[in-house]
Amino acid sequence: MADMLILIPAAGASSRMRGRDKLLEEVRGVPLLRDRVKMTLGLGHPVLVTLPPDRPWRAEALRGLNDPSLSKIVIEDAATGLSASLRAGADRALRDGRTALMVLLPDLPDLTMNDMRVVLQAYDKKRIIRATSEDGIAGHPVIFPSNLLIEMRHLTGDRGAQDLLRRHPVTVIALPGAHATTDLDTPEAWAAWRARQTG
Repeated sequence: MADMLILIPAAGASSRMRGRDKLLEEVRGVPLLRDRVKMTLGLGHPVLVTLPPDRPWRAEALRGLNDPSLSKIVIEDAATGLSASLRAGADRALRDGRTALMVLLPDLPDLTMNDMRVVLQAYDKKRIIRATSEDGIAGHPVIFPSNLLIEMRHLTGDRGAQDLLRRHPVTVIALPGAHATTDLDTPEAWAAWRARQTG
């Protein structure tokens, strides 16, 4: 399915990190954003990363990733919420004639390449596919068929694609542990996660 676009929405504010940027927290020796983008590029699909206008260091974290499958755009209205990145991803996927859009939040440090492949293999080109934790908590990535991208272009606010997920059939795929849901939004959450890695 080389005609799928993977969207990594990295234009958020990290507002709960009290001055730190969670996407620049070090994971496996590099900033989290770089780690996640590099992993995703290994899937062989085009990858679009959305970036905010006021955090140039996120773009800097991606310097040197010269894969031709990678593109980056600045979302000028990023402050309006996640929907701004989703609209941009839908626009790009439709413009390029992609048959699906995978949305992968960049702040999931436990998600593995194998997890991503499991989700990709489950996609039937008809229904939304959504990863969950082992115990069924909804997470990411999420794959949207191309017939839903027109609707995605009209999303607003910071609710992401929740309205789409309520209106259309969703197939859930459970991933190991909390791989699909480990979203580290505070310094304390990062400290606890690092303690688990070394413990």
